[in-house]
Amino acid sequence: MNFPPLYLFSGLGADERMFQFLRLRHPAPVVVQWVSPEPGATLAHYARQLLPQLQAATEPPVLVGLSFGGMVAQEIAKLIPVRKVILLSSLANTEELPWHYRVGGFLRLQKWLPFGLAQYCPAPGEWLFGARTAQEKQVFRAILRETDIDFLRWSLRAILEWRHRAEVSEKLVIIHGDRDKILPVPHYPHVQLIKGGEHLMVMRRAAEVSSLINAHLT
Repeated sequence: MNFPPLYLFSGLGADERMFQFLRLRHPAPVVVQWVSPEPGATLAHYARQLLPQLQAATEPPVLVGLSFGGMVAQEIAKLIPVRKVILLSSLANTEELPWHYRVGGFLRLQKWLPFGLAQYCPAPGEWLFGARTAQEKQVFRAILRETDIDFLRWSLRAILEWRHRAEVSEKLVIIHGDRDKILPVPHYPHVQLIKGGEHLMVMRRAAEVSSLINAHLT
């Protein structure tokens, strides 16, 4: 069976641990590693910084992006030919970004909010993101402890400044939970909706998410 190259883009401040519960039918998925953004980088510029990690692809790859990673994957797809872009709990149209994020951006809250406090009080974040089981909370808390606050502040600014509207295309697949408290279900044709799925459904609903992704890998 022939598989296209597969690249995974994790969530904001997260890494390959977010994908550990998935069971993908692919021999060699590659998790793209976040790098330090260049000064003043936009999301489009940052996508170019990540391109060297995809240079091994010998044919158009499949890109799977979780949350912030889905936004980056869409920018990558503007730079190289791709077979599919699969968004997990992500944003396909920046006009659909919730109003309270825009207000927070206008007030520049991302510059001074004490994000480090979340490392000592993770319970609100666990509720917001949907980390429920002991194992999910353990992964969530570990990632919180290791989050680069400077990268977090930059990425929030980059998201708020991002302007993008996904065109309807058979190359774009959107998988979203109907109980996501971080990002709303995109208004896009044929969204593959997971009932009861929250923002981190990639962990708790991994079997269903895996099945949906696997359908697009061959």
